[in-house]
Amino acid sequence: MSNFVNKIDFAVIVSVKNANPNGDPLNGNRPRENYEGFGEISDVCIKRKIRNRMQDMGQAIFVQSDERRVDGFRSLKDRAEGCVELKKSSKDKENYAKIACEKWIDVRSFGQVFAFKAGEDNSVSIGIRGPVSIHCAVSISPIEITSMQITKSVNGETQKDPDKKSSDTMGMKHRVEFGVYVIYGSINKQLATKTGFSNEDSDLIKQALITLFENDCSSARPDGSMEVCKLYWWKHNAQMGQYSSAKVHRSLKVVPNVEIPKRIEDYDISIETLEGLTPEICYGI
Repeated sequence: MSNFVNKIDFAVIVSVKNANPNGDPLNGNRPRENYEGFGEISDVCIKRKIRNRMQDMGQAIFVQSDERRVDGFRSLKDRAEGCVELKKSSKDKENYAKIACEKWIDVRSFGQVFAFKAGEDNSVSIGIRGPVSIHCAVSISPIEITSMQITKSVNGETQKDPDKKSSDTMGMKHRVEFGVYVIYGSINKQLATKTGFSNEDSDLIKQALITLFENDCSSARPDGSMEVCKLYWWKHNAQMGQYSSAKVHRSLKVVPNVEIPKRIEDYDISIETLEGLTPEICYGI
């Protein structure tokens, strides 16, 4: 694999229609929103989707979701302890981190903390900082959330009286009527060198972002309700970058052209010119 050379910044424009992009478990699983009414998708949620896509591409993933386990391990601790190479290097922090990065693409991309309980012979905590950083996505306009009550038509439990029907109410279902969110992120050259993150890995991250919602459909996110509209991929000509990530991300302008946007065409999307830095533009599938 070729070494990762220069810094990369990226931005992904995502549209949501009649879906719950990221429910808040502390708020009845309503779509996340800030105090000003703008929708949010957490960075943890975005990284989960990227991991799932890279797993679909045949890559080894350390932080696997329960329904996507491919190795039989029920916890991260079991997965780490099940790696023979890591066991042999448990007392050598540097080599332990090197092996973990070589084995799992999400570890060398996002980083990971490997913690051992106190009292064990190899009682250490190993922290790995990954080069790929993801911001929480925020909607361009305030979102409108619709809620509906869910009912059931059959008994879920055995009743003493078979003719007696249990309560019909199951709970509430929430969705965003329409929203456009922007995901910002960067890939750092210095941290990439430490974890062994390569140019091939950055291409996989790009492909995962373009296909972010493939194999991600559910009752909360029906197929077609979440769409990657555009990916902007700025590849700098210097290791530290020609411009700060903040300036690069600000160069993307997404502005509504109607009072109440209802579709992606209701937004004007433009890029402020930065001398010597032109983004590659990819469209979602």
